Amino acid sequence: MALAMRIAISGSHSLGKSTVVNDWVALNGDYMREEEPYRVLGLRGPYEIRFREASTRLHNGIQMYYSIGRLNRYFTPAEQVIFDRAPVDYIAYSQYTANQHLTDIDDDFVLSMVSAVRESLERLDVLAFVPQSEDWPVAMEDDGIRPVDHSYRDEVDVIFKQIYRDGRFDILPKKSPPLLIELVGSPERRLLQLAQAVEQVQVETR
Repeated sequence: MALAMRIAISGSHSLGKSTVVNDWVALNGDYMREEEPYRVLGLRGPYEIRFREASTRLHNGIQMYYSIGRLNRYFTPAEQVIFDRAPVDYIAYSQYTANQHLTDIDDDFVLSMVSAVRESLERLDVLAFVPQSEDWPVAMEDDGIRPVDHSYRDEVDVIFKQIYRDGRFDILPKKSPPLLIELVGSPERRLLQLAQAVEQVQVETR
């Protein structure tokens, strides 16, 4: 029986995360795809979720707890799943809004999210960060869903890099942390990097 594998793809918007998820599921038919919380709760759900400097504690809080709740659903060896976004994402986006000083999201609120997110990451096997990179720039897609604002994407990407590369918020759990990797380059190269990470985790846990 295959080892249970829980993967989350994380990072700023319009950088190819959903492409990674879709391509991975297309190549690995035993994996379930977990949709990003905004699409479930806002786009197709009952909430009017706002972005940029208009986000509120409600907007980001419900997405974070939905993300954590979905992650908690998978725990048996037969359940292979890949998540479009991770709980960490809502810390990064909340920090962006806190920096604007325009809503009820402030630094204290961001810090209040950290403990729950850190604990939830114990249930991930691979946490894959998609950074913005000059080596493989991704065009901003105007699909009517994601904000088409380059500075917004760039500033959120900087916060993600502070979290994942510089250890801001000390987000990884000390017990059972996921394997943290970065996915860079072409879609094909990203899939290869993800496959190598999954293989590494499987070998280490046998």
